[in-house]
Amino acid sequence: MPTNAAPVISIDAMGGDRGAATVIAGLVKALRKAPDLHFLIHGPKTTLAPLLARRAALAACCEIVDCPRVVGMADKPAAAMRAADGTSMWSALESVATGAAGAAVSCGNTGALMAMAMLRLRKAPGVDRPAIAVFWPSRAPAGFNIVLDVGADLRADAHVLAQYAAMGAEYARVGLDLAAPRVGLLNVGAEETKGNHEMRAARDVVAASAARGDYDFRGFVEGGDLCGDKADVIVTDGFTGNIALKSAEGAAAFIGEEMRRSFNVGLFSRLAGLMALGVLGRLKRRIDPRRVNGGVFLGLGGAVVKSHGGSDATGVAAAVALAARMGRTGFTDRVAARVAALTAPGEAAEKRGEEAR
Repeated sequence: MPTNAAPVISIDAMGGDRGAATVIAGLVKALRKAPDLHFLIHGPKTTLAPLLARRAALAACCEIVDCPRVVGMADKPAAAMRAADGTSMWSALESVATGAAGAAVSCGNTGALMAMAMLRLRKAPGVDRPAIAVFWPSRAPAGFNIVLDVGADLRADAHVLAQYAAMGAEYARVGLDLAAPRVGLLNVGAEETKGNHEMRAARDVVAASAARGDYDFRGFVEGGDLCGDKADVIVTDGFTGNIALKSAEGAAAFIGEEMRRSFNVGLFSRLAGLMALGVLGRLKRRIDPRRVNGGVFLGLGGAVVKSHGGSDATGVAAAVALAARMGRTGFTDRVAARVAALTAPGEAAEKRGEEAR
């Protein structure tokens, strides 16, 4: 249920590539836009206290939770799990699990964060597999589409994809202010005959679940629709979604580098670059990933936002703003309710019987 109360956000201050100073700078930015926020900041007190000492406004609305150990960006999830206790990442999730915070934010190791979140927060009732959802720049009226799963789980059968559709639609309602999100299922073609048998079966299940999930199912979509206006939520398995995400990031970086190189070839190219500065600036702001930084873990018993490992202060602030919105709207409970609505009472009893056997 929406509360609109000022949420407490739990921050893993030691995750990411840029260190605690960048995370703290991001919290300062976030606080300027939402001065009612409060933070639990997890990490070594000897590192965090000097950073907060220079920022009185932030220090006044946060508490340091002293955690001596840090999960490294290169740590394997299994190794991180064995040594989770006492780390800033585990402590940040613990605050959500105990109700001390409404959402957690970390720039740290994605695999370790998902593994720890699964263990400490567990799956929401009825959820088979959690998913990671991201905002994707698009031509849609909202400016972004939502794509999931982008790497939480490599596999997803038809039932799981239907759950992803319901969870993604609820995220679109909260994150994009869409009353009736349009959902598409990523495939090798938009025609109903395209794809393998499993994909066509998944289309039927997702379509049949649309009324209970309260979304408008638009059928199959293709890779070119990720940035298009055919669907607001695009559903796929984590294997395909992660490849698509990394491909898009690589393509964006390549195009940016080539444009800079092209505008530096000769005098006329430099002049053309100067004349195009305004247009290029608008394009950069339009697709700037920092504005919507944060992959949301859907289907857990608590709200978790995974900020990009290389996030700067602007990116951290965007992730915190997203976490705050999730906390204010009771997002976790809303997602759980949507998933529960997919399973009719008879189906639920049958599933319990199968699990008992």
